[in-house]
Amino acid sequence: MIQPLPEIFALPSDQDATGRTFDQVELDYLRQALDSGVLTSTKGYFTKTFEKEFAELLGAKHARACASGSAAIHIAVAAIDPEPGDEIITTSITDMGALTPIIYQGAIPVFADVDPITLNVTGATIAAKISPKTKAIIVTHLFGNPAPMDEIMDVANRAGIPVIEDTAQAMLATYNGRTVGTIGAIGCFSLQQGKHITTGEGGVVVTNDPALDRKMYLYINKGWGYGDPKPDHYFLALNYRVSELQGAVALAQLQKLPSVVRRRQNLAAQFDAMIADIPGISAPKVAANSECAYWKYTLHVDSDVIKGGPVALGKMLGLSKIMTAPRYIVKPAFACEVIRDHKTFGKSQWPFTLARPEAVDYSLEKFPGTVEGLEHCLVLPWNDRYDEGHLLHIERSLRAAVKELTA
Repeated sequence: MIQPLPEIFALPSDQDATGRTFDQVELDYLRQALDSGVLTSTKGYFTKTFEKEFAELLGAKHARACASGSAAIHIAVAAIDPEPGDEIITTSITDMGALTPIIYQGAIPVFADVDPITLNVTGATIAAKISPKTKAIIVTHLFGNPAPMDEIMDVANRAGIPVIEDTAQAMLATYNGRTVGTIGAIGCFSLQQGKHITTGEGGVVVTNDPALDRKMYLYINKGWGYGDPKPDHYFLALNYRVSELQGAVALAQLQKLPSVVRRRQNLAAQFDAMIADIPGISAPKVAANSECAYWKYTLHVDSDVIKGGPVALGKMLGLSKIMTAPRYIVKPAFACEVIRDHKTFGKSQWPFTLARPEAVDYSLEKFPGTVEGLEHCLVLPWNDRYDEGHLLHIERSLRAAVKELTA
């Protein structure tokens, strides 16, 4: 039995100061914001500066800060402006915050299957779900690992369907030399507590299309045309703004983002080599033309080799204070009650009452990649504040656990 190791081996965590990069820069910017007395981002300095510098870093023409990653998805969907009952193709493995915005805009989330190794959607799985009612495609770059965007964009462009990239976990990841989030029509990012950089809650939308940028700007601001000759509330929209306090922290954090991502990548390369000979597990599969941002580090666990698979392995690693997530999510997104039982607005089940029967057929046999992928996935925590001692602790604990589970 693995014995718990001393407290000194506790891993840095993105849920507290041990795994975050806050320093005097954030405090200085916050003090400047407070001293200015201007805490609304509509009139302040920090949020606008963050937006400009975020766009420049990514190589995008426009960026808008917003209240959360979920808000970013909602803003993107609203900019595409689906009709009630239109369909938006998305992934079966994602956070609910990336799905409920689709429903709030009156559209139907249609789930594509995933590659069982990367857990990302592919061109083929998306193509299988396209219908005359498809209004958009949302591509999630899960764990910071880019989805195969060439084939996805080929499918989308041939069908004339815009692509929204859910890049909440993939800041500065690249595909064929391009930063993910800038390849489709709109990119959506998260600044939530556990992301690469954070403001606690927060998000960003980016685009190269000035018309989409205008729509998203308006949607963040209740549809109000700030600065227009005759402003009005042009359409139904929400207040998804951030404050200048968030903008100040975001700007300070942004300066650290490139080094944060590089550190995570370098640590992952080291760890890949360290565990290469451990039987029954495989390191994350990253395409040769991609650079993963390593939000988390995911192992593929062969349950035929390791007794009990990722669940048993995760339990044993927990004894060494390595808090893992077997399967990542307990069940596919479409199996959650809100989707499965259409629990939406009162008892109406709207907009699912407008859905084609095929669009809401969640039979597991239609999602073999999802089922297989979740059965073999073990998510390890990952952090740019790890050092070689932390990697060694994870490796030794992993070896001991695998040895016991293969005995």
